[in-house]
Amino acid sequence: MTLVNEQSAAVRALLPQLPKVDLHVHLDGSVKPETLMELAREQGSPLPIVSEDELLAHMQAGEHCESLKEYLSKFSFVLPYLQTGAALERVAFEVVEQAAKEGVHYIEVRFAPQLHRLQGLTIHEAIHHVVEGLRRGEQVFGTVARAIIICLRSHSYPWNKDVVEEAAQFYRKGVVAVDLAGDEASFPAHLFLQLFEGAQLLGLPITIHAGEAAGAENVHVAITDLGAVRIGHGVRMLEDPEVVALVKERQIPLEMCPVSNIQTKAVSDWDAYPIRRYLEQGIMVTVNTDNMTVSDTSLQKEYEHLIEYCGITLDEIARIIMNGVKAAFLEEDEKKAMIARFESEFAALGLRVS
Repeated sequence: MTLVNEQSAAVRALLPQLPKVDLHVHLDGSVKPETLMELAREQGSPLPIVSEDELLAHMQAGEHCESLKEYLSKFSFVLPYLQTGAALERVAFEVVEQAAKEGVHYIEVRFAPQLHRLQGLTIHEAIHHVVEGLRRGEQVFGTVARAIIICLRSHSYPWNKDVVEEAAQFYRKGVVAVDLAGDEASFPAHLFLQLFEGAQLLGLPITIHAGEAAGAENVHVAITDLGAVRIGHGVRMLEDPEVVALVKERQIPLEMCPVSNIQTKAVSDWDAYPIRRYLEQGIMVTVNTDNMTVSDTSLQKEYEHLIEYCGITLDEIARIIMNGVKAAFLEEDEKKAMIARFESEFAALGLRVS
């Protein structure tokens, strides 16, 4: 084994020991395949599959995903089985379990409650059951878990307004923010000014999916007009240097999700992935899984890809993780305690985070 390979192996061996943060993970994109099979049996609606490989083909995007449309089709296969309180509570609990197994100390799980109402759940009930599942997961596994509530671009203003108002009822009771997700190219950010003015009036922190399937202008509008204090993805910001400067000036954290960004073709390939350029320009980058099942990923895999394809060092990984802690939608006293905990654990591993 060459010296370079030995060093690479040593770095990879240390990755499981790192304390981790996942700020951008979707509930319905992180359902365990075996859980989906059990839910289908329990609900009397067996899955239309004959093998484990066929099941995974329905649930995972894979390395050869051709488009965002193909990627999103995986969610429609899962959603019919996430229409009861028990199902939502179970999958929320299991997302925390999955995170805890790879050393995630803090996770923010996002979901769109309007997608889980086909069997009569109210928005309030959908949020309640996810929050309860996260709370139980936190109690059992020790990973601090919070919820982010998603409004969808394709939904009407009244539907999304109802979501924001219910999210406010749970704010600081398991819910930490609201989000806007969906077809960014067809529904640009400026269409949602009224909705997020309302969210700001209710005191809700805001993160917006932007600069993923559409250009840098959506990032600009999300920050200056919608009140976003974090941006989901933001991989297309380089199209406009003024937007990059805005994000740097305001220190807006980016919730980057490398594997899914490649799969959805938000970025053409690893050579074009902008994380190195963002770091060099002082952008506050965080790295997250997006969808553990759909992307067949984990934070360890995300870090391994960044090391292999983007030349990211272990110290840089540690600093990216610390960015995640600092960007967390936690109350200040909780955040200070979390920062101290991570700094202590990184120091024990001999890693520099400042």
